[in-house]
Amino acid sequence: MIEAIFPLHWNEYELIDSGDGMKLEKYGHHVLARPEPQAIWSPRLSRQEWDGMATGSFAQQGSHKGEWRLKGNGKSWFIKYGLFEKTIKMKLNFTQFKHIGIFPEQAANWDYIYKRSKSFGSSGSVLNLFAYTGGASLAAKAAGVDVVHVDSIKQVVKWASENQEQSKLKDIRWVVEDALKFVGREVKRGRKYQGIILDPPAYGIGTKGERWKLEEKLGMLLQQVSQLLDEKGFLVLNVYSLGLSPYIIQNLMTDYFPNREVHISELCLKSRTEQILPLGIVARI
Repeated sequence: MIEAIFPLHWNEYELIDSGDGMKLEKYGHHVLARPEPQAIWSPRLSRQEWDGMATGSFAQQGSHKGEWRLKGNGKSWFIKYGLFEKTIKMKLNFTQFKHIGIFPEQAANWDYIYKRSKSFGSSGSVLNLFAYTGGASLAAKAAGVDVVHVDSIKQVVKWASENQEQSKLKDIRWVVEDALKFVGREVKRGRKYQGIILDPPAYGIGTKGERWKLEEKLGMLLQQVSQLLDEKGFLVLNVYSLGLSPYIIQNLMTDYFPNREVHISELCLKSRTEQILPLGIVARI
């Protein structure tokens, strides 16, 4: 039985409704309507109610690109998340790929990463691969461990650095590089990490045009990462590809971490209208 897990400490985010391939979400003072392929059911609220609440909506134009239609200005804004006794702060922005800078369901992982990292104290080190705007990096750093943040897109790493500053944290190590290449060099150096976070895209392109397809590369990535993880360390793997079932992930994890206990769950959000929206598989060691 696959467990559904939900973020618990959001005060400035809420999933309001979903359906017809869309979701309606509140991020601080903005209410946004965005595409959501998983939401194949009917929304509970009317189109008029959505239009009345939304301050912005994303119109897709093919190849995942599109444009935002906003009521008011399109300036960036900030949102806070409470990590138990700590708070992190992240900048949100309107991008041409419908994303705004965070995946709110990941807050359930941030809680887990914070608690596990804190158990290692200042001697711990955490590696965050495909790290995007750094929510998981901030969670680990707030717990007091060393953090290495790796992403292949320079502008996104700069965004993560802004989030570190806004969260009143410091000394995250920023690496702009292809994740597989970085991991390969760390293996040769004999490095060990007490925590590793993997958030690979289904598809992607590296810093020098390297093609990434999750189904082709995931086994290779896990094989390399298994050599970096401390025997008592934790690992978090997020999988968004609709083509990979939880049991495929379970089998892969068992291949590369045969002596460790693996927990497979589904990251979910619950809407104001009592719907459960599944948003990806997570494997934890």
